[in-house]
Amino acid sequence: MSTSDPTLSRNILEMVAVASEFCNFVEDTANLRQQAFFNSLQGLVPLLYLRGTLLPHIEPEFPEANERFVTEEQYEGLFNALRELTGELDEFWYIDHSGTHITETLKGSFAEHLADIYQDLKDFVMLFKKPQLAARENAIASCKANFVPHWGIRLANLLPALHELVAEEKPADQDDDFLLD
Repeated sequence: MSTSDPTLSRNILEMVAVASEFCNFVEDTANLRQQAFFNSLQGLVPLLYLRGTLLPHIEPEFPEANERFVTEEQYEGLFNALRELTGELDEFWYIDHSGTHITETLKGSFAEHLADIYQDLKDFVMLFKKPQLAARENAIASCKANFVPHWGIRLANLLPALHELVAEEKPADQDDDFLLD
């Protein structure tokens, strides 16, 4: 780790590691059991949120080096795979706090929330892994900028639903095997 390169700080590298783990996890939905999927998300969601709060502000020297990688087709494919895995448990209720003083209860979709989070984090990971400093700066700046209005709020919406779902659905003697038999 370089002390002269702020893009290689511990908090950033840990964010890259957790984001990579999340992306790999949701890409592997075909090999997961539904309940194990939700159990794992219950741990990943707060960890991602925490890592997102610790991202530093970095001003990219060359903002034109920013790139997006996840295509609409990839997003749709992932969304459909997640929707199939979550099945009848896909919908949940959450409180929208985006108004000034008005809160509203809305119906959300695990598949949609997770695909949205994935899109931001996969773009972050792919851009960060490029060997140029400008790419890493843009990856961090974009990830940080999207945290509050996009992927961070989706994580915050998911956690109460995951908590209730896992607490209600998990029998005391259930194993946490992730892979299908």
